[in-house]
Amino acid sequence: MASEATGIPVVVAGLGDVGRAIVRAVLSSADLRLAGAIDPAFAKQSLDALAGIPTGIEVEADPARALRAARGGVLLVATSSRFLEILPLVEQAVRAGLSVVSTCEELAYPWLAHEEEADALDALCEKNDVAVVAAGVNPGLALDRLPALLSQGTGEVRRLEARRVVDLASRRESLWRKAGVGLLPDEFQRAVEVEAIGHVGLAESATLAALGCGLDLDELEEEAEPVLAGRDLAGPVLVQKGGIAGIRQVARGFQGGREVVRLEVVLAVGAEEPRDEVLLEADPPLRLVVPGGFPGEASTAWSVVHAAAAIPMLQGLVTVLDLPPGRS
Repeated sequence: MASEATGIPVVVAGLGDVGRAIVRAVLSSADLRLAGAIDPAFAKQSLDALAGIPTGIEVEADPARALRAARGGVLLVATSSRFLEILPLVEQAVRAGLSVVSTCEELAYPWLAHEEEADALDALCEKNDVAVVAAGVNPGLALDRLPALLSQGTGEVRRLEARRVVDLASRRESLWRKAGVGLLPDEFQRAVEVEAIGHVGLAESATLAALGCGLDLDELEEEAEPVLAGRDLAGPVLVQKGGIAGIRQVARGFQGGREVVRLEVVLAVGAEEPRDEVLLEADPPLRLVVPGGFPGEASTAWSVVHAAAAIPMLQGLVTVLDLPPGRS
C-alpha cells in the first residue's frame, strides 16, 4: 500500500478499538506511513492480527525504539481521556522530535483544567519545533469545530446550541459501562460525582466552540442525569423498563449571566433520533443536522489521520481550530 512506502512516518500508541481503527485508516492514507505501534498489553505481538490487516509490524512495549524510527513524524495516541495520564508519553515524543495527535479529550483544550502543564508543554513544543493537538469526533468535530465552521456563514453569533445523540444499542460494551447503563440511581450519582462514568471533554468542547464562534465565556457549568429505559433492554447489560439506559450531559456557558453556549451529549441504549445537531442564533440563523450522527470510531480515526497530515505545518500546543478546514 502507498502508506507503507511513502508519506509522513507515524506511530500509533494504544491498540484498543479506536487505536486499531486508526491503524487501518493510516494504512488507507496516501499521506502517512505506519512506522510502529506501542501498547504494553500487546508487546511482541504482530499488529497484523490485532488490526486485521497486513502491516509487518511487531508491537512495542517501550516507546523509545518506535519513536526513533519515526523521528520527524507524528505519534498518534489513543490511550486515555485524561491529559495528565498521557502527558509523559507526549513529552517523550516531543523531545524525540515528533509531533503528536491524540484522541485525549482533555487535551482538546488543556488550559481549562491544567493551565500550568499546558503552558509548559507549549513551550516544549516550540523548543523542539513540533506541534501537539487533540482530534476526534467529540471533542474535535461535532460540538466544537463544526459550529466554528458554520459561524463563518453568519454575522455575530448570539447563542450556540449543539447536541450529539448516540444510540448505544449496537456499540461495544465499554461504552455501555461508560454511560452508566444498568446502574442503580444511587450508584449512578456516585459514579457521576467521581467522574467514573460519562463523556469526558464536554467543557473543553464548550470552550472551543465559544472561541470559534466569537463568544466570550465568564462562567461554565456542567450537569449529568440518567436516561431511563422506556422498555426492557437486552444486550451486554440487562436493563428493565424504568432502569438506567444511559446518560445525558449538558455544558452551559454564560456571558454576563446569559447562557450563550449549550452543549448536550446523550449516550443511551435506544436513544431516539441519533444525530449531531448545531443551531446558531445569528443573522442569518443556521441549523445543521447530521442524521444518525458521525460514526464514532471511524470518524475519530479519520479525524486523527487528517490532523496528522496537517500538523507538520503547525508549531506549539494547538487546538483543532488551528487546523486547516479541509484536507491538507
